Amino acid sequence: MIIVLDTSAAIEIILNRKSSELFAEKIRQAEWVISPSLFISEVTNVFWKYQKFANYSYADCEKNIEQAIAIPDDYINDLELYREAFNMSCMLDHPVYDMLYLILARRNNAVLLTMDKKLSTAAQKCNIKT
Repeated sequence: MIIVLDTSAAIEIILNRKSSELFAEKIRQAEWVISPSLFISEVTNVFWKYQKFANYSYADCEKNIEQAIAIPDDYINDLELYREAFNMSCMLDHPVYDMLYLILARRNNAVLLTMDKKLSTAAQKCNIKT
């Protein structure tokens, strides 16, 4: 099984939240875990918010960023995905950055791991497993 990991699922794992063990098990079972390169910026931005607004220490945020970006086996350059993502975004009326994950999942017949309900709904419309 191939997994496309989105930021919300990675944060769930790193912060050991409710679905973390389920997601971690799926990743352990996967043959390949991939994300678009945007994932790195998104994860980093999440922990910037935690540091700024939730009083997480800078050191903890840095450690969490490193752990999160170590989860995927490979990153796929957004340059390879943006045209299809833009097209799908226009068709589904959904932000392009989310469509990068869907295009990656569709191209690789992968399962998308996400906590994002709107993204999950968009994936279902495209027959992408979540």
